[in-house]
Amino acid sequence: MPATATLADLTSFCDTLTRRAEFKDFTGSHNGLQVANTGKVRRIAAAVDAGLAAFEAATRLGADFLIVHHGLYWEPSVPVVGKHHAKMRHLMVNDLAVYASHLPLDAHPEIGNNALLAKVLGLTVGEGFLPYEGKPIGLLAPFGKPRSELRERLGAAFPKGFQSIEFGPETPRVIGILTGSGASAVSHLKAAGVDTLITGELRQQHFNQAQEEGLNLYLCGHYATETFGVKALAERCAKEFGLPWDFIETGCPL
Repeated sequence: MPATATLADLTSFCDTLTRRAEFKDFTGSHNGLQVANTGKVRRIAAAVDAGLAAFEAATRLGADFLIVHHGLYWEPSVPVVGKHHAKMRHLMVNDLAVYASHLPLDAHPEIGNNALLAKVLGLTVGEGFLPYEGKPIGLLAPFGKPRSELRERLGAAFPKGFQSIEFGPETPRVIGILTGSGASAVSHLKAAGVDTLITGELRQQHFNQAQEEGLNLYLCGHYATETFGVKALAERCAKEFGLPWDFIETGCPL
C-alpha cells in the first residue's frame, strides 16, 4: 500500500524545518500552509510559483501537496473571480494543498536558495548580510580569484545564460549572494564590504550605480536562482515521510 502522511504532520515538519515562525516576511506573503486539502498526502510536488500551470502539472503527477516559493497571496484581498477563481477551483476540485515558504526558504542555512547556490558555485559561505526585520536574508562569501573563474562557474550553474555587469575588481574579494530580486541589496553592498553581487534580477538604474561604485553584478534570473530551495524542502519532506516527489519546471525565463 502506498505511503501516506497527514497534512498536519507534513505542515508541521515544513514549519519547523524552515523556521517559519522566526521570520517576518513581506506584507501579504503568508508563509506556511495557504490552502488545505482533506487531510492526506500521498505525493509531493515543488514549484517556484503558485500559478495555475503549476497546479495543473501537480495534478497530472498525482500530487496532493505542492510546495512553492512564491505563494498565492501577494496582492491585496481580491474577489475570487476570473483567474483567482480558476486557481482556487482547481485546488479544491483536485484536493491539492499549497504550502509556501518565501524568505525562510531564501535564508535557511542548509536548504535555502542562497546557501544552495553558494554550494553549487563552490563558494565558502561566510556571515549573513542585508537584515530584514532582524534576520539576514543574503549571504557573504570570500573569493579572491579572477572573476573569469566566477563567470565559468556561473555558466556551469546556469547553462541558459546570465548577464554580467563588470565595473568592480578583476579579482573579487567578497561576493554577496541574494537570490531572486537583488534590488534591495545594491545600495548596501559597499557598507557590507561586498564588491560583487550574484542575484536573480535588477533594475536599469543599477547599471549606472555599478559603474559609479565599482561593482560587479551578475544577474542569473529570478526564477532560476530560486529553484534550489523548493527542491530541497520537497526532498527532505519526501525522505521524512517516505513519499515520492517531483519538481515542476515551468520554463520561466525571467
